[in-house]
Amino acid sequence: MLKDLIVRKEKEADYHNTELMAMRSFWNKYGPAADEHFLIRIIRESEDYLPEISRIAEYDGKIVGAVYYTKAWIVDGDVKHDVITFGPLAVEPTMEGNDIGGALMRETIKLAKDAGYAGIALMGEPYYYPRFGFERGEKYGLTDQDGNVWNSLQVLPLNDDFSNIKGMLIESKDFDKLEDKERLREINKDFPEYRVVKVQEGFMQIFEQHLGVVESIEEDTYMVRYWELLIPTKLSSNLKKKPEVGSDVQFIWNHKGQSSITKVLKNLLE
Repeated sequence: MLKDLIVRKEKEADYHNTELMAMRSFWNKYGPAADEHFLIRIIRESEDYLPEISRIAEYDGKIVGAVYYTKAWIVDGDVKHDVITFGPLAVEPTMEGNDIGGALMRETIKLAKDAGYAGIALMGEPYYYPRFGFERGEKYGLTDQDGNVWNSLQVLPLNDDFSNIKGMLIESKDFDKLEDKERLREINKDFPEYRVVKVQEGFMQIFEQHLGVVESIEEDTYMVRYWELLIPTKLSSNLKKKPEVGSDVQFIWNHKGQSSITKVLKNLLE
């Protein structure tokens, strides 16, 4: 963890910079472009927003992370239990590997527990959240609002009351406002224009990996452009096609060792 990292409440003066950081954090990660910065704006306007638990992370005067909590419910027939959820959890992409997301999670989990909430439930990346104590929702009889069970549906009980809770996870109806693409286009006018990449049809998820562009090749080292960074990488042993300068690639960024290219991709938008 960064020694001088500050975890604090968000102020109105932070809004634009926090949204920009979140936009960068999720850009081309789950599909072309991103809308998490729009989601943050929706959350702030929502009656279900929980600013007393939500936090941002600041380092060297810059916002490098944020997590936003909202009210949620677990519904079992006529029985409705109050819980909470969070998302997005965003980290400045050039600052990954510094436990910024971990610092935000540890701080806000403690705040939620101290506030007396029964538990935290979410739809999130299943490889990441178990390190904070989250378990599969299926273990507790939880489903999504359509009755489906997913690995991404996870829960962290915060007190003994949660042992009596089961049913469907229902999130704020305000999340439906994400479908307003016209408003998203208007919001995007306030932010830089980044390159949009689409590497497959349908829903895309890139867990624990990143998208980058090969900028130069020096013998067996491939310099991959990732935002403002140039990351030296090697080729994965099972890579079927060698990249060229200008190739879109998927790569594993090893912050403490050797990074490697795992796929050569084609941007379907170009």
